[in-house]
Amino acid sequence: MDLKGEKNLALLLLHMQPELNEGEYVFCTVHDTSTLVFADVLFNFKEKEGLTVVLPKKAADTAGVLYTYVSSWITLKVHSSLEAVGLTAAFSKALAEAGISCNVVAAYYHDHIFVPAKDAAKAMQVLEDLSSQVRSI
Repeated sequence: MDLKGEKNLALLLLHMQPELNEGEYVFCTVHDTSTLVFADVLFNFKEKEGLTVVLPKKAADTAGVLYTYVSSWITLKVHSSLEAVGLTAAFSKALAEAGISCNVVAAYYHDHIFVPAKDAAKAMQVLEDLSSQVRSI
């Protein structure tokens, strides 16, 4: 198994293969985790102000945690290196030009993009168009 991942920006864009995951996801901040089922938590990050957790909207509703942002989750299926330069800048610029905000998580194998749920289809099209532009060069 290749653990290094791709660094070449043109190849990353060419092969990014965005995939829209099912469901809606929310970003929450919690101080008490006793109502959470950690098997439902997609990821968490400790900040000074509290623990940020991202989880399916249904799980947040069940746990009774508050949120203000409902998103869709897009995974770029290309195995990007954590040392790759420019991928986040390229797709975030394309999304910004389309008026779509994005929150990005770089995991070991893939980049994950959270966009407003209402913009999911448009974001997928923007990302597919970006990849197609590289193919035509």
